[in-house]
Amino acid sequence: MTQSTITTEVAEMVAPTPPPIKGDWKEYRKVFDPKLINKAIDVVKTALSLFTAGVPLIRRGPAGETHVDVPVMYMGVAIDRIHYDPYLKAPSPKGRPVRAWNVEIDPQEVRQTIEVVLKEAYVIEAAEFREPEDAWAIPVAWNRLIIMHVKVSYDGRELIPDYGLTEEVRRYVI
Repeated sequence: MTQSTITTEVAEMVAPTPPPIKGDWKEYRKVFDPKLINKAIDVVKTALSLFTAGVPLIRRGPAGETHVDVPVMYMGVAIDRIHYDPYLKAPSPKGRPVRAWNVEIDPQEVRQTIEVVLKEAYVIEAAEFREPEDAWAIPVAWNRLIIMHVKVSYDGRELIPDYGLTEEVRRYVI
C-alpha cells in the first residue's frame, strides 16, 4: 500500500457523509391552497367567543417601569398576549408594549377590562402565513386596533397555542 492510499482510506473513515437537515427548503413542496384561509378564519370566529383573559402578567423593570401583558386563554392554554396600557386602561396595539412609570395596577381591573375587550373583539378576514410553523396567523381587532394574532394549523382545523406563553402563565400563576 502506498502512503496516498492509506491517507484516502483514513479520510473516508473519519469524514462520514453528513445527514440531511430536517425541514430542508428543497423538501418543502406543499401546494399552497388559499381556500384554507376561509376555514382558518371560521375556526377563529368560532373560538373567539370562548377566549378568556388570563391572570395579568405584571413585570417591573430595573428603572421602575411597569409592563403588563394579559394572556388570552382557550381551554387551559394561552393563545396570545394582549398588551395593556395602564395609562389608558385599555389594550395597546400589537407590537406596542407599554412601559409605564408611577402607576398603580389592579390586576382584577386589568382582567375585567380585557374580558370586556374580548367580547367586543372581532376577526379581521385576512391571514398571514407563518412558514416555520406551517400555520396561518389570523388577526383579531378591537376598536380598529389589531390586538392579537391567533395561529391556526395549515389545514384550518385546529388552533395552535403559544407554548412559551402557556409555560410562562403556568410558572407565574402557580
